[in-house]
Amino acid sequence: MQTYPILSARFARLGALGDAAGLLHWDRQTLMPAGAADMRAEQLAQLAVIGHEILTAPETGDLIARSLDDVASLGPWERANLREMRRAYLHAAAVPADLVAASSKASSQSGMIWREARARADFAMLAPALGETLRLQREVGAAKGSALGLDPYDALLDGYDPGMRRATIDPVFAHLRAALPDLIAAVQARQAREPAPLPLTGPFPVEAQKAIGERLMRAVGFDFERGRLDVSLHPFCGGATDDVRITTRYDAADATGALMGVLHETGHALYEQGLPAAWYHQPVGTARGMTLHESQSLLVEMQACRSGEFCAYLAPILAEAFGGEGPAWSAQNLYRCYTRVAPGFIRVDADEVTYPAHILLRYELETAMIAGDLALADLPGAFNDGLRDLLGLTVPDDRLGCLQDIHWPSGSFGYFPTYTLGAMAAAQLFRAARDQRPGLPSDLTRGDFTALREWLREAVHARGSLLETDDLLVAATGKPLGAEDFMAHLRLRYLGEG
Repeated sequence: MQTYPILSARFARLGALGDAAGLLHWDRQTLMPAGAADMRAEQLAQLAVIGHEILTAPETGDLIARSLDDVASLGPWERANLREMRRAYLHAAAVPADLVAASSKASSQSGMIWREARARADFAMLAPALGETLRLQREVGAAKGSALGLDPYDALLDGYDPGMRRATIDPVFAHLRAALPDLIAAVQARQAREPAPLPLTGPFPVEAQKAIGERLMRAVGFDFERGRLDVSLHPFCGGATDDVRITTRYDAADATGALMGVLHETGHALYEQGLPAAWYHQPVGTARGMTLHESQSLLVEMQACRSGEFCAYLAPILAEAFGGEGPAWSAQNLYRCYTRVAPGFIRVDADEVTYPAHILLRYELETAMIAGDLALADLPGAFNDGLRDLLGLTVPDDRLGCLQDIHWPSGSFGYFPTYTLGAMAAAQLFRAARDQRPGLPSDLTRGDFTALREWLREAVHARGSLLETDDLLVAATGKPLGAEDFMAHLRLRYLGEG
């Protein structure tokens, strides 16, 4: 009797449990009353334990071993699925069930406390819960590292980006750290010689912003029969299979931020909606790690929708919706607004030239925290010193400093580097798409994403986790992940070099 079908059914059950947890997470961020926080943490912890028990049961390991013995009878998708099943099993089996439950509960509670602490700019309020979350993540990293032959940080990183290692990241990030100050200075000097962008004057009613956001989502290709748009404190893409939930946040004094937030999350959503339906609820049918996931959001937002071509499409839509008249509402001015480089405190609002500096800082801090080289009490000061060194900014309070992101309170150590790695992959993929579909720039002037979406469906989305990350990039672009296309993109867009 073949064991693979039994194994596949077991992982289908895990996929359904993951969907349930995804919707509970979404509800916690959008609609859940504050008084339900403790019970929600318990619900999510129990789901995590159930999934962990299924995944780490002795029968699962035995089924994987027996299926590997019979691998010659499997097709390429089944073999890749078995590879990913084994990866998931090794990660899960390394962590005891009680640690899974404790970590899940601590992260849920810390994430809820973070909301109030951030609003009050009060790091001391969050510190005890964050300290417990960090302690447990260190334990998780140590347990996984011992089982996988990795150091604790690499073990945590592998959970977000399979196969990625500090040995790969450190040289690339060292290059960025050396190059960014001069690049930022050169871009700002060039901008100082040019007319400053004219401000778009509001107000910008939230309902109008939402209507434009939904229109742009449809243009990019979001399927509202399988997803929705809502509001949360921190924009994200989540939900479940064929039920993709994205969120943004609105500011009645500024329409541009929310719209780009919507487009960013729509890039994530397109990936989820484009995954191969034949492999739903199987590991091979899921997205290929967070570097590629971030590449899809950044490709849509940064590469396509901040281009001069897309601004030609967007400018008249904004002018009509908000009654705008005059040169401030021109496509050229909108492009200057969307490509303005100005160091700022908030990572999610950063332009694409200064954004990598935010990631470099968080990467350095979280690796130090996991290694035990940075005490939690010293985090605010270290964060403030790093932002001053990288961007020349003096952080006024912790709300604009180390409390601005939910990642660490929610236990997501090892996630941050994938943002800038994703930016590199986005530039690489978009360049390949333009080379293979020369009409893409003119398509964007009409808001027509058909060719780009179809190219991404074939090159990335529909492949799921069939290929390892670098193998997928080689198949799509002809080369593995690198920084060359990203840096060339920045020099061309912001310095006119290329």
